[in-house]
Amino acid sequence: MTIATAYWCVVIAALLPYVWTVIAKSGGARFDNRDPRGWISRQDNPRTVRANAAQLNAFEAFAPFAAGVVLAQLAGVAESTIALLAVIFVIARVLHGVAYLANRATLRSLIWAVGIGCVVALLVMAALAIR
Repeated sequence: MTIATAYWCVVIAALLPYVWTVIAKSGGARFDNRDPRGWISRQDNPRTVRANAAQLNAFEAFAPFAAGVVLAQLAGVAESTIALLAVIFVIARVLHGVAYLANRATLRSLIWAVGIGCVVALLVMAALAIR
């Protein structure tokens, strides 16, 4: 795997929140684009609420992941290591959203830990590589 693999993972991670957004907006009462945040706050369909939570969490996870990939590359961490952690992160984030939709809280938290572990590993390796 090369750094291109990691970069494609950044692209996928950037777009992934929108998958959960589409699911959230298609699952509730008729979507109101004039007041999307008000609309989502009025929804009581559990799947819509969970999809929105998955969306928010995916947006929150993206910035540290992207920073970790870039910093690790700039610091000279092995491309294959960066790519492997990026692939694991993306798989974890997809599974995280699926677990959110399925209302599997414990599984979701364990998967979240795998994803954040990848981010921490990227950031720590970058910090250690700079001397």
